[in-house]
Amino acid sequence: MPFFQTMAARRSTGRCNRLPAPGTCRMIGGMAGGTMKQAIFRASTALAVLGMAIPAGAQTDRAPAVQTEPAAQMDAAKAAALAEAMRASELWIEGQRRYRNIPAISAAVALGDRTVWAKGFGATDRRQDKPATPETIYSICSISKLFTAVALMQQWEQGKVALDAPITQYLPWARLADDPRESVPITLRGALTHSAGLPREADFPYWTGPDFTFPSQEQVRATIGSQSPLYPASTTWQYSNLGLTLVGETVEAVSGRPYVDYVTANIIEPLGLSDTRPGIPAELYGKQMAVGWGALEADGTRPELKLFDPAGIAPAAGFSASVADLAKFASWTFRLARTGQHEVLRPSTLREMERVHYVSPDWETNWGLGFAVRNIGGTTVVGHGGSCPGYRSMLMLAPAEEMGVAIAMNAMDDPGRLAEGIAALIKARGEAKPFDAVEGVDLAEFAGVYDGQPWSGEFMFVPWAGGLTWIDPDAGAPADKMSRLKPLGGDRFRVISPSGEEREEVVFERDRAGKIHTVRQHSNTSRRLRPL
Repeated sequence: MPFFQTMAARRSTGRCNRLPAPGTCRMIGGMAGGTMKQAIFRASTALAVLGMAIPAGAQTDRAPAVQTEPAAQMDAAKAAALAEAMRASELWIEGQRRYRNIPAISAAVALGDRTVWAKGFGATDRRQDKPATPETIYSICSISKLFTAVALMQQWEQGKVALDAPITQYLPWARLADDPRESVPITLRGALTHSAGLPREADFPYWTGPDFTFPSQEQVRATIGSQSPLYPASTTWQYSNLGLTLVGETVEAVSGRPYVDYVTANIIEPLGLSDTRPGIPAELYGKQMAVGWGALEADGTRPELKLFDPAGIAPAAGFSASVADLAKFASWTFRLARTGQHEVLRPSTLREMERVHYVSPDWETNWGLGFAVRNIGGTTVVGHGGSCPGYRSMLMLAPAEEMGVAIAMNAMDDPGRLAEGIAALIKARGEAKPFDAVEGVDLAEFAGVYDGQPWSGEFMFVPWAGGLTWIDPDAGAPADKMSRLKPLGGDRFRVISPSGEEREEVVFERDRAGKIHTVRQHSNTSRRLRPL
């Protein structure tokens, strides 16, 4: 098996590129449960040690479909590195989409105040073949909790709520059934950190298909008294959609305005989030809003799912948005921290939300006020995932680096893997020392899609730091153990191992028209299928 095909086979197994195993790759949010070891934090190491330090305030203009031109403040070398990393990311994401049969994926990267890259892949509705874009709307499910947390902290800033007061002080009807176990009160802080001991859900089977019938606000209120706490408060981390629903109810009670109206007027509109709503826009379904699909079946197909209305649990799981808007939200958090000026929140309030307020007894789970939080090598990474029928999403933020990654898809798969892959490719390209240019070598001539059969499917050579590297579109971790090809002149390259060792020569071969048609290594060849 040739070297590149060997690596392709190795990298396409055991790294969550198949259906994720429980407890290892499922994101936090919506119906999918998990711990801090899961998808939102698999990317934290990559985000925490980025090899591309971007100056604070680096800005770009973003075209409707994709933008990779960095800001004037970014020097030429970093601009080139970012462009190559994002091109590799595009090729890998599209490969993941095809291999995983995901109809549509949208992705965006924010650096500082601007979105420096955003792109859509696939089609939002297979029957109409409508292309996905950064403005495509998806259910973002549990990312809704970040908006609800911001809304509550606005009330806290105004002195209308105390985080450690019993929730029943603001919602007298939210008294659960008596529990004989001794416990401290169920508080807003406990609800925000998923440590209040509350049941995970309101007592309705709304995650059960095919209809996904959610309760109304009135039904949630009417039945909560028959539900009992799962645990004494502040003893156990238990993800709770019911808890964040009660936080949203508190916002409504103390502000005197319907929750939907409040968050629209005080968060969505001030931040200019034109494609974000505290609900599902049924009138846009199959148009700007992507059609949702289920989990991958054994035969490689996915079932189409019915559109749902989160209704009574909207504060926990009811929002819809585009990745373009999620990237704007990310930039707002960076700007707020950097400028020190009030914008929707005080900077000190955001800091309070992004610091750890609950640590589980096993020290594996850390949670802020609404935000999941992890510290890697002294760097804080925060964010949230979303998982509702037909839709998965991820928003990851590295505040110190002012970098955010937003992913949304219209199928039950793993957006955390994609966010991790993008961050890792940016890091790998930023750390790669460029090879010296070789006269007469045009790397674009050699870039392309090559046949890896029978050892793997397609693989791609892409320009990378003055040479080439290869991307396996089926790999779960595209930057893991990356080898590079160093140009020697003519059609000859030398393999540089992940540890930097010089290895064997690789020779590209041309057809009679002078076009590259094969690559030869260890006396074996792989055929070039098409250019990039």
